Amino acid sequence: MIRIDQLTKAYGHGPDAVTVLDKLDFAVDRGEIFAVVGPSGAGKSTLTQCINLLERPTSGSIVVNGQELSSLPERQLREARRRIGTVFQSASLFSRRTAAQNIAMPLEYLGVEPRETKARVAELLERVGLGHRAGHYPHQLSGGQRQRVGIARALALRPSVLLSDEATSGLDPETTRSVVALLRELRDDLDLAVVFITHEMDTVLQVADSVAKLEHGRIVESGRLVDLLTDHGSALGRALQPQLDPAPPADGARPWQVTYDSRNVPQDWLQRVSQELGEPAALLAATIQNVNGVSTGKATVGLHAASPDLVRDTFARLGLRAEPGSGRPDAGAQDTAREDAPATLEHAL
Repeated sequence: MIRIDQLTKAYGHGPDAVTVLDKLDFAVDRGEIFAVVGPSGAGKSTLTQCINLLERPTSGSIVVNGQELSSLPERQLREARRRIGTVFQSASLFSRRTAAQNIAMPLEYLGVEPRETKARVAELLERVGLGHRAGHYPHQLSGGQRQRVGIARALALRPSVLLSDEATSGLDPETTRSVVALLRELRDDLDLAVVFITHEMDTVLQVADSVAKLEHGRIVESGRLVDLLTDHGSALGRALQPQLDPAPPADGARPWQVTYDSRNVPQDWLQRVSQELGEPAALLAATIQNVNGVSTGKATVGLHAASPDLVRDTFARLGLRAEPGSGRPDAGAQDTAREDAPATLEHAL
């Protein structure tokens, strides 16, 4: 596991010092994916560099599997870093090395016997689904394949912690899903503690167990993903929800914005609302997803019911929060959450 206590990073001294990370606290258990989101300049990349000790923290501690790393002398620190694998944006592969040769680099640097290195590289290429691309150079691989090579290289020294620094940035939605699925599979198989740095909010929904929002160097909100998504008071939970583009209600019906507000919303909630209110509830749009076994999301429903309090109470009894919305006369079809346009934190907040 990894534990961060009061992590602070400042550049400069005295009145001219700039604090980039300010007393961060969080922990990531083995087998957990912890996502960190935030706008550009929030300190996400600096956080990655401090966790793997490429940047020495100004103060605070970084503990991996019970060992405090931030105060280690250089020789011991080099050994400790081997327990932390890092996947960078755009994979950062060496263009004149094949996929296999890129993966072998950490092993060769440590003087691992060539036969053992070859076997380990072959194992990792198979694990990331690229056994047939071992001899290909980076320019001969797709963006997703290059990231898979980067992931394999990060795993070469059998780390217990994996850092993913914007590893899906710039990838198309289908490739992003495949890389995210691979990370989840590796987390499960290898019992890794994963810190997943990203600005892509819908990617968080696909990959994370827990989430923290970093803003001006501070964690302003954090929690288990499902808890955030089912807490209508959570700004981060609202930002993580996909955006809706509802069709306009018909026959003068009033649109209602409905949000999952409980872990126990029945699957037939729309039918139950219709029965209790005595009128058909028209589903205008919905983005409902299963996150770690719990249904979460939101919908727009058209109703003629006269009493707002009655509508709110009816939805509340089913674990849903309902608020009056406004029609969108230029809207498109139902269920319009777009997979080809990932929501970013800047757009969602």
